[in-house]
Amino acid sequence: MRRFFFFLLVLGLGGVGLLRADVNVQAAQRGLKQAGFYFGDATGVYDSETAAAVTRFQIRSGLPITGKLDAATAKALGVASAKSAAAAPGPASGTWRRLRNGDMQFLKQVNSGAIPPPHSPGQVVAPQVAKAQMDPHGPPPPVEDASPVGRLPGSPVLAPSRTGLTERLRDYVGAFVLAGLDPQVGAELEFFADRVDYFGEQNVTREKIRRDLGRYDEQWPQRRFWLAGDLRVEEMERGIMKVTFPLRYELASGSRHASGEVMKTLKLRRTGTDDFEIVAVGERKAQDR
Repeated sequence: MRRFFFFLLVLGLGGVGLLRADVNVQAAQRGLKQAGFYFGDATGVYDSETAAAVTRFQIRSGLPITGKLDAATAKALGVASAKSAAAAPGPASGTWRRLRNGDMQFLKQVNSGAIPPPHSPGQVVAPQVAKAQMDPHGPPPPVEDASPVGRLPGSPVLAPSRTGLTERLRDYVGAFVLAGLDPQVGAELEFFADRVDYFGEQNVTREKIRRDLGRYDEQWPQRRFWLAGDLRVEEMERGIMKVTFPLRYELASGSRHASGEVMKTLKLRRTGTDDFEIVAVGERKAQDR
């Protein structure tokens, strides 16, 4: 009998924990909806739509791009966080596809001016949401860039349609980074064209890229990335767009660690109205820490 009551007590406490987690997700969904990142109901279920909204919030707030309702993201949203990083609600494999495919409701709000795009990571989009706080154990906050999002030096202020394109590309970049953290190794391969100029080597095949991604995953199984500044978008010949952005990283493998910042460059070719493929990728070291 005692064992039976003990079982019920444990089950009840476990139910409270689950309920608490659901309440936190609901609170996050309400905050994201108020800010214009999420358009579903506050169900308390951490589905792919919620994970995509969380990722979009992280991208535009200068937070680590994890797709998880982690401690830093929960704090920025003003909701309780999970007791451990492992317990934080996170995206299912393939969540990055929703972000890559875009959210037309979000882009419509950006274009209409209902959601002002931030001028630099670290600036939260909606006044109802608390300003993002960087993880005290992570790298320092990024230095503010004086030029508006996606604006080239000397160029005019972005028209709404151009702003929408820049925000669309910001989602694409975020999806690409998130795919690199997917449990399915090599998920980001779906972003590449059949032949790519790959870090200075021309006409690299997708199979060769797959092998390289596998080696990178083995070398650095633990990874964190931040979008550390504004996107620079440059129109090139034959409809190619050059997108450059600063990316901060923290890598770990057992006792080995590495951190720093690179300027990443993607050259994108349109494959449809709202999708692209990477035809060239490169980077240069920007800063070490």
